[in-house]
Amino acid sequence: MVITLFLAFFVLIVLGVPIAFALAAASILSLYLFTDMPMLLVVQRMYSGLDVFALMAIPLFLFSGYLMSEAKISDRLVALASVFLGRFKGGLSLVATGSSAIFGAISGSANATTAAIGSVMIPAMAKRGYDQADSAAVVAASGILGLVVPPSITMVLYGVVAGVSIGDLFLSGIIPALIISLGLMGVNYYTAHRKGYLGGEPIPRREAVQIFRDSLIALAMPMIILGGIYSGAFTPTESAAIASAYGLLVGFFWYRNLNGKSVFSISKKTVEVTATILFLIGTSNIFTYILTSENVPQTLAAGLIGFSESPLVIMLIILAMLLFLGTFLDNVAAIILITPTLMPVVHSLGIDPIFFGVFIVIAVAVGQITPPVGLNLFIATNLTDRRFEDVCRSTVPYLFLYTALLVFFIFTPGLLSVFG
Repeated sequence: MVITLFLAFFVLIVLGVPIAFALAAASILSLYLFTDMPMLLVVQRMYSGLDVFALMAIPLFLFSGYLMSEAKISDRLVALASVFLGRFKGGLSLVATGSSAIFGAISGSANATTAAIGSVMIPAMAKRGYDQADSAAVVAASGILGLVVPPSITMVLYGVVAGVSIGDLFLSGIIPALIISLGLMGVNYYTAHRKGYLGGEPIPRREAVQIFRDSLIALAMPMIILGGIYSGAFTPTESAAIASAYGLLVGFFWYRNLNGKSVFSISKKTVEVTATILFLIGTSNIFTYILTSENVPQTLAAGLIGFSESPLVIMLIILAMLLFLGTFLDNVAAIILITPTLMPVVHSLGIDPIFFGVFIVIAVAVGQITPPVGLNLFIATNLTDRRFEDVCRSTVPYLFLYTALLVFFIFTPGLLSVFG
């Protein structure tokens, strides 16, 4: 039954069937051929997978992120990052990473971060003589921070699937996000030194003060979200609702670039993306139900532990698997499918699930810059006149950086688990 399940799933994926439909079709086929269970079970399991209160945070965080993106705060965040980083060698690439980290704390999405920051930074970098392939690589690699810097939609998904505190995941994501940001800036600086990309002129004090004031309203959103969660004032789901209300107020009455038409468009986009994610969660629930009923997670755990009882060795094996799966699975699909399968391994080896959650979020996020599914690569390439292959080559140093940092995190788990 399990062989049929996986074979049908991968054949459908190769044929180009969307992952959610491939999961549903493979599950229905396996149940029909090997069990006497009524097909009503499929609907019941899909519904039970969606009957989770914390999932309400997903559309609300999406809505708030789209609102702030539509309010064009990316321009203000780029200007703010320029105040601190623009003067250094390769300053614009440093600004791209810095502004991506800040915007990621607002959007919670790698793709939205890449599109918003890339639309501003890639043309600016081209005017300063940067190779557009390098510019696209910087923006795509920095866009991953949208999935790492809290609040992160993929962390919400992991928290729901694994049954751990979303607030603890958010808090534990701060330190690795800072480390990754500094690592990206290091690669940017090295590339700038090697290719002769110069820095800009220092911004006058009066102008810098005005830029900082303009950015304060935008910067307040992640502070409200995280501060409210960690102080116990409200839950992650409630914080998402407050963030949405804040985004509406800021867009309408402060920046004044939102209107009824734009809010309707944002709402429509939010519904479309939310429906896609929730349908994927529902179909994956019946898929993982079959795997669990056939004891696949337990068998995998026993096999890995039989290979080695060292958590370090097992984590390195899991890292290799996650990086491979990330090349053809979207990060949402990867989190939903892989987490239930690997949790028995995590519990058997005594690995902290908070550490593992942050780790798996970063690992599958690397797939955003690996072909053939790397959406960040496609988004950034579309903002240039260079070939996709050229951008992929320029992204290689960032792939090495992310891989090296993930190995580093395996040996320093305390950095990814504030509560470990």
